Amino acid sequence: MGYKIVDVNNISYQYYDSSQLALDHVSFTVDSGMWVSVVGPNGSGKSTLTKVLDGLLVPKSDKDSHIIIDGIKLSDNTLYDIRNKIGIVFQDPENQFVGATVADDVAFGLENRNIDRNQMIDIVTDSLKQVDMLKFADKAPNMLSGGQKQRVAIAGVLAIKPKIIILDEATSMLDPDGKNIILKLIKKLQKQNNYTVISITHDLEEAIYSDKLLILKAGKVLRYDHPRKIFNDVQLLERSGLDLPFVFKIKSQLSQMGVNIPEEIIGQKELVNYLWQLSLKK
Repeated sequence: MGYKIVDVNNISYQYYDSSQLALDHVSFTVDSGMWVSVVGPNGSGKSTLTKVLDGLLVPKSDKDSHIIIDGIKLSDNTLYDIRNKIGIVFQDPENQFVGATVADDVAFGLENRNIDRNQMIDIVTDSLKQVDMLKFADKAPNMLSGGQKQRVAIAGVLAIKPKIIILDEATSMLDPDGKNIILKLIKKLQKQNNYTVISITHDLEEAIYSDKLLILKAGKVLRYDHPRKIFNDVQLLERSGLDLPFVFKIKSQLSQMGVNIPEEIIGQKELVNYLWQLSLKK
């Protein structure tokens, strides 16, 4: 992995109409090029964290508290620079659409940055190509399917050339096939461009494949570790209110039957292959 691109230290946030902290002295770091999933029950502070990272919400000024994005400390004076480094794909792409056509919508962020028109056309074309949506450039966004709309939202993020992409429940409104297509697309783009991805999600099956997993509960960090270590800690999952992903449920049941599966096996295909190998040895 690369250098430390996100450094969050001792950050707290409280909404004006709440007596409890939405974020309670949160600290973590992310290396460049990593995929980090943030999980937790409703009200755990996941979406608040997204808004704080992008400067949409201002955290409490506690001792030693800071947010540093790609070497720049977040403040009123650096807000523009920080937002140029972060692109957010939200749960409902409709909330991000502002253009009459797909191309207009992808160009919106570039217009706000006063990009030259000829350069803008090239960037929009390239961004739509990357998500396989160039053929829909002149279509109205509201005529697209859910998965296509999310692709356009991703293209809008790619156009501003961020270093960090935040997925705020970006696949939660899609069917399983649509969700898998979007996740594979983002994984491919991440590898091609070395994006750092922070995914806010309820889907633990998706979170399994992250480089690291951050568990929030009541605004506090319960654990920040490799998914394999977290999902093999049943007591931690019970405390966090999270359910075991399907593969780990099967592994637990097999263990009770005397069949112990190695910790490094976390995916369904890996598990099936391992069980086939076991059966062939008998």
